[in-house]
Amino acid sequence: MKHLLDTHTAIWALLGNDEKLSAKAKEIIADRTVELAVSIASAWEIAVKISKGGKITGMSGVSVFIDKLRENGVEILGLTADEVKIVESLPFIHNDPFDRIIIATAMNYGITLISADENARKYDVACIW
Repeated sequence: MKHLLDTHTAIWALLGNDEKLSAKAKEIIADRTVELAVSIASAWEIAVKISKGGKITGMSGVSVFIDKLRENGVEILGLTADEVKIVESLPFIHNDPFDRIIIATAMNYGITLISADENARKYDVACIW
């Protein structure tokens, strides 16, 4: 089974802040039989935050994030026209364009999103926290 990590979930899991994760999220991420994925939108979101002068603990740049994903066998899912079409049809519950793409990615692939974001759970997408 494959699960999609939201940006914050991936950061916390891969950069040593796993105390911020829920018990269920920790259990799934630690299970080596579970395939984990991240949308390329997460890397894009991090790159934008860093380029605006933002800081992410334990990360000097988006390269660190991408390297950690690869080191941990987390698949990076590209953005396709299908996700863009889904974003267009989503109700406007969430204002963050990166989160909308991540939600659309989970919907398109039919996979469960692991996210603490309460707004993500308002969409018709499988979501665990």
